[in-house]
Amino acid sequence: MNSLLVKLFGFPATLVHGDTLVLDRWLWLCRSIPQEGSQSTDLIDIGCGSGAFTIGMAKRGYRAVGLSWDERNQRVASTRAAMCSAPSATFKICDVRRLDQFPELAHRFDIAICCENIEHILDDQKLINDIAKCLKPGGRLLLTTPNLNCPPMTKEDEGVVPIEDGGHVRRGYDELRLRTLCASANLEVLSISSCSGILSQTITTWLRHLNRIHPLVGWALVLPLRILPPLLDKAATALTSRPGFSITLEARAPNAPA
Repeated sequence: MNSLLVKLFGFPATLVHGDTLVLDRWLWLCRSIPQEGSQSTDLIDIGCGSGAFTIGMAKRGYRAVGLSWDERNQRVASTRAAMCSAPSATFKICDVRRLDQFPELAHRFDIAICCENIEHILDDQKLINDIAKCLKPGGRLLLTTPNLNCPPMTKEDEGVVPIEDGGHVRRGYDELRLRTLCASANLEVLSISSCSGILSQTITTWLRHLNRIHPLVGWALVLPLRILPPLLDKAATALTSRPGFSITLEARAPNAPA
């Protein structure tokens, strides 16, 4: 079903498979990364899932590499990249906990993105250190992760097990923790903000409850509502005290010595 939608509608279909938070993260990335890359600009997507953001960045002109440990996801991602006419998107099997074991990735990338991944990793400092080593001098890291200060939308967001079994090993992050991680990795924090406000969180909560009936029921009923967060979420959230669901980080590696 999902790949059929991609075949019919191309890249935009990759952003509406799951919850509305996926599109929020993509729009944040698009605001933070130049509109058009070049085929000599290298981007790495750490924990790329089924490859939506890797494909999207390739279509924006970047030479994009997506990393995941999941062989099935990587096969799906490669198939979708072909469907979306994104030949500069490539996918590599890699456990991101062991980035340091792939020397061919060192000091290679202008941009690294890591969306909703770090909260699954016990040794988060090692992950940030290893991502920093993947960057060229002056390269940038764009990261999103659940906001520790945002109340959980559903019980699934509360669940934390200190075992790396695919779930969250911590509920989220705050600004202080992100700054501490970056400082230890010698990364300069450029900005910390958030995405996915009250409308997006509410629609995603409805979707998750409807999915318990059947995923197609949830997807179909929520589809008409997906247009609302990009248009109205900022204004609606400003009327509440609820923070964004994801905290967002932009950081930069040091420039090469003169």
